[in-house]
Amino acid sequence: QNGLKQIGNATYVETAVSGEAQVGEAGSEGYGNILSGSLERSNVDITEELVNLITAQRNFQASAKAIETTTTLTTTIINIR
Repeated sequence: QNGLKQIGNATYVETAVSGEAQVGEAGSEGYGNILSGSLERSNVDITEELVNLITAQRNFQASAKAIETTTTLTTTIINIR
């Protein structure tokens, strides 16, 4: 085990066991190379993100309806006076 903690399908964070993250330029000072066209796994769960999008859309619609209702009530009250 390398000591990294997996927090997603292809996302890891450092731990006390792995030590501090090292940042450098690919291909220099012993760092690996980046190969274009290589396959990788996405760290985004498309189903979860679509559910979040639909939830946000419904929340927006509910807020818009609440504002519309408030405007209608305010207009009605002003016209009663």
